[in-house]
Amino acid sequence: MILRGFTALLLSAVLAACVLPPKESARPSIIADDSLGLTGVPVGGADARWWESFHDPQLDRLVDQALERNPTLAQAQARLRDAAAQADAAHAGLLPKATVDASLLRQHAPQNYIIPPPLAGEPSWMGQAGVSLSWDLDFWGRQADAVERATALARAANLDIDDARLVLAGAVAQAYVELYRADALADIAGRSESQRQHIIDITRRRLAAGLDTRLELRLADSQLPQARVDREQARAAAEVAAHQLATLVGRGADAYASIVKPTLDLDAALPVPTELPINLLARRPDVLSARLQIQAADAQRLAAKAAFYPDVSLRAIAGFGAFGLDNLFSWSARGLGGGPFISLPLFDGGRLRANYRGSEAALDGAVASYNATVLGAVQQTADQLTRIDALARQRVDQQQTLAASEDAYRLAEDRYRAGLANYLSVLGAETQVLAARRTMVDITTNQVLARVMLLLAVGGSFDPSPPASTAQRDAPRTPASHDMPQRSTP
Repeated sequence: MILRGFTALLLSAVLAACVLPPKESARPSIIADDSLGLTGVPVGGADARWWESFHDPQLDRLVDQALERNPTLAQAQARLRDAAAQADAAHAGLLPKATVDASLLRQHAPQNYIIPPPLAGEPSWMGQAGVSLSWDLDFWGRQADAVERATALARAANLDIDDARLVLAGAVAQAYVELYRADALADIAGRSESQRQHIIDITRRRLAAGLDTRLELRLADSQLPQARVDREQARAAAEVAAHQLATLVGRGADAYASIVKPTLDLDAALPVPTELPINLLARRPDVLSARLQIQAADAQRLAAKAAFYPDVSLRAIAGFGAFGLDNLFSWSARGLGGGPFISLPLFDGGRLRANYRGSEAALDGAVASYNATVLGAVQQTADQLTRIDALARQRVDQQQTLAASEDAYRLAEDRYRAGLANYLSVLGAETQVLAARRTMVDITTNQVLARVMLLLAVGGSFDPSPPASTAQRDAPRTPASHDMPQRSTP
C-alpha cells in the first residue's frame, strides 16, 4: 500500500512537472561546413615541429624554451587542470554517496519532557553515530548533462593548450623573422655606408684634379651620416625583436645578449603546396574548441531544463542513538531506515526559468562564437594565400628591378670615376639601388611571414596526413549544421 501510494505521488509529480519548463526558442544554425572547407577526407593533426624547416638551431632552441616557460601557455595549462577537476567533480554526482556522522550533545532535559527518569530534569549526554547512504537516480539526466558539459569543457581546455602552443610557436617564428629583417636592413645600411665612403674618396680625388667643386664633395659628405642613421635604426629594430623573443621564451634582459644573428633558410622553409586539402581548417584547435563549447552549452541547457523535474533519490541510514554514553553502542540503541526521496520545485520566484533562459543565451553565444571563429579562419587562409601569390609575383619583378638598379649604379660610378658624369647621377643611382635592396628584403621576409600565418590559419601544417596530435585525438565529431545534440525529456 505504501509503495503504491508513493508511485501515485511520483506519477502525479512528474505530470505536474512536465508543464513547468518553458517552450524552447528557435536555435541559431551552425554555419554550413561544406561551404567553408570543413568537410572531406579526414586529415591528421598539425605537424608538431614545423619551425625546424627554417634550419636554424637558434630558432629551434627559442621555440622549445617558449613552449616550456611562456606564462601564457602556463595559464592555459592551469585552466586545463581546473577543467579536468571540474569534470571529475561532475562525474562524482552520478555515484552513490556515503557519509559517517557522529554527534555528542550535553543537554538539560525539561522536567515535564517525555523522558524516563532519572534523565528528566537533569543534565545528560545525548549521542548519535551512524552511516548514511544516498544515490541520486538522475531520472531526467541532469547529472549526466553536467558530466557531458564538464567533459566537453575539459576537452576544449586541452585544445586551447594546442592552440596556445601553435600561436606561441608562430609568434616566436614571426619575431625571429623580424629580427632577420632588421639584421638584413642593417647589413644594407652598412653596405651603403661603405659605398658612400668610396664615393667620397673618388670625389676628393676629382676635386684635387680640378674635375669637381667643393659642392660635390659636400653633397657626398652629407650622404654618409644618413647611412649611419639607417644602420642605427635597423640595429634598434633588431634589439626590439630580441626583447620580444626574450619575453616570449619567458626570460628577461639576461637573454638579450644571447640572441645572435639569425641564419634562416628562407627559401626552403614552409614550402606551400600547389593545392591545399579543403578540410585543413577542420583541425584548427580553436575551431575544434569552439565546437566543444557548443556541446558544453547545449548540455548546460538540457541540465537547466531537467531542473524543472523532480529529483528522485534513494536514501538509507544505519546507526546508534541514545541518552547517555553507557548504552550508545548497545544493540537496543541501533536504528535503521531507508527508502525513496523525491523533491519537486513548486515555487522559486522564477529562478529556474531565468537559469534556462540564460543557458539558451549561452548556447546561442557559443554557436555565434563558433561561426565567427570559422569565418575568421577562412578569411585568414584566403588573405594569406592572396598575399603569398602577390608577393611571389612581386619578388620576380623586384629581382629584375634590383639587378637593373645595381647595374645602373655600377655604370654611374664608373662614369663618375672617369669624369663622364656628375655626382648627381651617382646619387640618383645609389638612391634607387638602396631602395631596391630594402624592398627586396621586405618582400622576402613578408613571404616567409605570410607562409607562417598561412600555416597557423590551417592548423599548423600543409601536409594532409602528418602524425596525429593532441588536438586530433580530442577532436569532436563534426555534425552538419542542423545536427545539434538533443535528448528527449518529458
